[in-house]
Amino acid sequence: MKHILLAEDDFDYASILKQYLEISGFRVTWAKDGAEALAVFAATQPDICVFDVMMPKMDGFTLAENIITDYPETPIVFLTAKGLKEDKIKGLKLGADDYVVKPFEADELILRINNILRRTQRSAPVSANNKQQITIGGYTFNTANYTLSFNNIVHRLTEKEVHLISYLNNNRNRLLKREDILTEIWGSDDFFSGRSMDVFISRLRKYFNEDPGITITGYRGLGLEFNVAQ
Repeated sequence: MKHILLAEDDFDYASILKQYLEISGFRVTWAKDGAEALAVFAATQPDICVFDVMMPKMDGFTLAENIITDYPETPIVFLTAKGLKEDKIKGLKLGADDYVVKPFEADELILRINNILRRTQRSAPVSANNKQQITIGGYTFNTANYTLSFNNIVHRLTEKEVHLISYLNNNRNRLLKREDILTEIWGSDDFFSGRSMDVFISRLRKYFNEDPGITITGYRGLGLEFNVAQ
């Protein structure tokens, strides 16, 4: 039974939605504002989050930012009464997996949640050669401990970051099509997977910036190259 963290300040709306989600086979924890949701997330580590955008104490966007900083793989769906393009773009830039405008059919939300869970929980091989410790330029990449180290700097990685680094490294110094990366790591090359990949690539660029011999170069309309100086 997958666990959903629902953050919604409208009591009547949240009560009905929670019941429907539970009838559909999910375990649901309901938080009545953003601050409460952040505390609940830290204590429960849900499989997916469904956040209303406009909430007291902490809005949905700020709540998502706090979570994505430490748990970038957590799937997030935003609920909002607004249909503003700017809000949708802001949510997707944060790395959200979907954005649903109220009013919506509950069945539609269930379908979207199930699709996201299938996509995000797809596992990928960690390394083609199954090595646990790999040298990438000046870095030591440990696939068993989920770490990327450079001298005394150690980055703790998520599972998807390990998969993505492994795939890029196994195909280093060659142009990779964007859709191939998405299909291999995300299991889908749709719009929301693409936005998620952009967030992860940005994060990897920060991880690898200590070694100038390592670059991740994007080519619009083509893909990207993970370049490691020989």
